[in-house]
Amino acid sequence: MTRLSRRAVLAASVLALAAACGVPSATPAAADSPTRGGTLSIILNPDPVTLTPVANVAQPTQLVAGNVFDGLVSYDFDLTPRPQLAERWEVAPDGLTLTFHLRRGVKWHDGQPFTAADVKWSLENVWKTIHPRNKALFENVSSVETPDENTVVLKFSKPSLPIFSVLNGVGAPILPKHLYEGTDILNNPYNNKPVGTGPFVFKEWRKGEYVLLERNPDYWDAGKPYLDKLVFRIIPDAASRAAAIEKGEVQYAPFNPVPFRDVERLKALPQLKVETRGYEWLSPVLYFDFNVDTPYLKDARVRQAIAHAVDKEALAKVVWFGYGKPAVSPVPSTLAAFHDPSVPKYPFDPKKAEALLDEAGFKRGPDGTRFTLTHDFLPYGDDYRRTGEFLKQALKRVGIEVTIRAQDSAAFIKRVYADRDFDISSSYNAAFPDPQIGVVREYWSGWLGTKTPWTNGSGYRNPEVDRLIEHAAVSGDAAARAADFRAFQQIVQGDVPTLPLLELKFFTVHAANLKGAVEQGDQVYSSLRNAWLDGGAAKGN
Repeated sequence: MTRLSRRAVLAASVLALAAACGVPSATPAAADSPTRGGTLSIILNPDPVTLTPVANVAQPTQLVAGNVFDGLVSYDFDLTPRPQLAERWEVAPDGLTLTFHLRRGVKWHDGQPFTAADVKWSLENVWKTIHPRNKALFENVSSVETPDENTVVLKFSKPSLPIFSVLNGVGAPILPKHLYEGTDILNNPYNNKPVGTGPFVFKEWRKGEYVLLERNPDYWDAGKPYLDKLVFRIIPDAASRAAAIEKGEVQYAPFNPVPFRDVERLKALPQLKVETRGYEWLSPVLYFDFNVDTPYLKDARVRQAIAHAVDKEALAKVVWFGYGKPAVSPVPSTLAAFHDPSVPKYPFDPKKAEALLDEAGFKRGPDGTRFTLTHDFLPYGDDYRRTGEFLKQALKRVGIEVTIRAQDSAAFIKRVYADRDFDISSSYNAAFPDPQIGVVREYWSGWLGTKTPWTNGSGYRNPEVDRLIEHAAVSGDAAARAADFRAFQQIVQGDVPTLPLLELKFFTVHAANLKGAVEQGDQVYSSLRNAWLDGGAAKGN
């Protein structure tokens, strides 16, 4: 089988992807024989809002769900799709028919058989309607046929090239039709006690304390998983997380679990390892959303002034300790086929910021203050709080006072995406392997009014941007799509409703004796079915 490079996957058509990926790829044999049994303790921060990635695709939800739900495919480190629930697939020569051949004998955790009907129902009722990353991607699916229980045939009115980048368990979650059909999907109780086909079965969620998963004894991948239990521990305090990791009370901790100042110290300990692989599928970008409906921020000159007031180089070095680099565009440089480095830029220039604020009519008052803004930061740890403090100091220098507000995840999501009761919010979005998946949701006006998390928090409306996004979604020409995205970047970086700050580089801290925990490019949102503890398994929960 010919394996595609990551860049090739990004630019390839569905037909090329199918040709490259329709045959299972070999998994390297482990150097040691896995030890069975034991409990793996995992950091989960913050407490999830839900456990099923239907309309809420927050980081904690996906971290748990990736172990409960299998997808049609998973991804190698170079982001080549490899078979999971789909054993193989074919694309018709015209690119308008995609056929998946499903793995036989797979069962849901409640014992019911997994069939093509589950995939069809999930696509029609979740992926095309309420999933925040997939609505546009699957819009061109005109029909879904299930000629038998193990075959799913997608018919397209127009090609949809990015589809093969979202088919893992959290990218395109397959839900059990027999538990969801005819219900209010968003309020179905199984969202918080999920039933999947994955290697681990949901057992308990004690909010604020832990989520417990147990080994699926009927998992289709014979002999796996090796671990008996996964315990996702909610530990809000960063110092407590670092102590738990150092003492061996936690063996797996993804998404920058400890303050950056502790990383080098922990890295030097023989019982621990720091790993930056496993995030390749994400391509995360830290950004500020400006609420363009507020009196001050509706003027593009004010947004541009704020962009000039923020020293991204200092933010990367001082706040993020080098685990990130200044972002040029909302499409990160890791997406080389789409990234446009020639977009309008806002170099650190406080004098330029002051001039723009004066020009917009917001002069300094007698106390030196122009106006006051609120800032709501993503409640995922100290890195985001310190980013908020950095913004406060940066804007104070140009006469803007900032009030920082902290809250839990549920309150943050409601305030920013439902109530829109904020001025500036800071968060990160994963760009994923194609801008259509993770980037355009921040700018497409079609999400306005839906209250969907991590979609167009700024309230931005631009008909030309909408046109470019919608054209790229239905184009079967990779070069034309790249051109659309370059034009898109030029416009949005001029309007700057959202300010890209840093291309982030996440890290995971794990026990040195934890083997098989990082084996693919979507690892942090995939399962730990291959993970095992060498030299003795942790016990208890």
